[in-house]
Amino acid sequence: MFDFNILCDFSRNHCVAICAILVPANLLLTLQTIIFTVIGYPQVQVRKAALVACIPALVMLFHVYSWLMIGVVMAPTYILFTLAAVCLSINFWAINYYSRLVYSRE
Repeated sequence: MFDFNILCDFSRNHCVAICAILVPANLLLTLQTIIFTVIGYPQVQVRKAALVACIPALVMLFHVYSWLMIGVVMAPTYILFTLAAVCLSINFWAINYYSRLVYSRE
């Protein structure tokens, strides 16, 4: 059986290592999505890049939530939550950008 508490404990015990991987991954993968969108790569490649970039953002949201569950409310939790939310919004924008672009050209 899957135990959610073990996963949350792992997340809190290895916080520095998780954040050291997730913060640059979020920034670099979201930057890649932005570059693909601005340069004009095909829609399929932009969507793939955006979907891959959403994975570390969602993992970071879970990581922050595991801290909020035990009552840790500090500046890093809000900063990491904001970073993940901004990266998710940019990636969702990139996914929807082409659909709006196609409708505006018709």
